[in-house]
Amino acid sequence: MRYLIAAALLIPALLVGWPAAAEPPSCSSLGGTIEGAQICHLHDSGAKYTLDMRFPVDYPDQQALTDYVTQNRDGFVNVAKGSPGRDQPYQMEATSEQYSSGQPPEGTRSVVLKFFQDLGGARPFTWYQAFNYDLAGKRPITFDTLFAPSTGQPKPLDAIFPIVQRDLERQTGLGITILPSTGLDPAHYENFAITDSDVIFYFAEGELLPFFAGARQARVPRTDIPPLAIDGDRG
Repeated sequence: MRYLIAAALLIPALLVGWPAAAEPPSCSSLGGTIEGAQICHLHDSGAKYTLDMRFPVDYPDQQALTDYVTQNRDGFVNVAKGSPGRDQPYQMEATSEQYSSGQPPEGTRSVVLKFFQDLGGARPFTWYQAFNYDLAGKRPITFDTLFAPSTGQPKPLDAIFPIVQRDLERQTGLGITILPSTGLDPAHYENFAITDSDVIFYFAEGELLPFFAGARQARVPRTDIPPLAIDGDRG
């Protein structure tokens, strides 16, 4: 499930984009500084808010990643500035994890952004946004394009869902049953990362489990699911 800033539920999100052929803004043009390992660090604060974001600047489809960061940054700042003051500042934080599979120039690259946002509602909210790229095919990878076309094999989610449910139960110790109508819905599996051994799925608070269980991730061994349409699995 793709999450844009929760503030979009309060006011229209400020969508900032660039032409498809244009270069994405540099870290410095966004007001950030480059740290080690090609990480851009954005920090901003005002009377009502604090914002801290870290994300890579060398992802193959950098514009898509930068667009998402910029949209959420601008939307958050606009909502925070227009909201009543309170004892604690409104807060947004974004961190990133990076994964790869195969060997360049083939294989894949994955970046998973983790957002934490506190806009003064009933509770803060944590969600993920993942970006995956097929280096050989020079194309983004979505859940719809993740698996190789196949006949005679189980549908991917028929294999993925039971593994995800067992892993989440192990992590939380909660005996919560995820309804098949939820666990077999592809919309809940759009945020993932690819490694040589696993596909890691990321779930926002309240997405598969109750909110009190928090944001979670589940590892699914690639040997237990249908072949992927990338790396050496491409036929």
